[in-house]
Amino acid sequence: MQIEIAKDAEKYISKLDKPTKKKIRDGILGLTESPPKGDIKPLQGRKGEYRLRLGKYRILYKYSDSNVFKILHINKVDSRGDVYK
Repeated sequence: MQIEIAKDAEKYISKLDKPTKKKIRDGILGLTESPPKGDIKPLQGRKGEYRLRLGKYRILYKYSDSNVFKILHINKVDSRGDVYK
């Protein structure tokens, strides 16, 4: 599985402290497993998008298929209050 992380999400992750970065990266790797690991729920009003809850942080993502493999798109990473805006 290929992982594509949006520029804004990468920028947000780069500003975090080391333990939080590790927690988020482990959460993203858990999404590549079958079935995905973590507290996952589909987003209402956004077809095919999901959120992963990691403490006070949220990861918004979706899956897509190419001809050869699955792609995990990380759309946004932010704190609970700001991620859905």
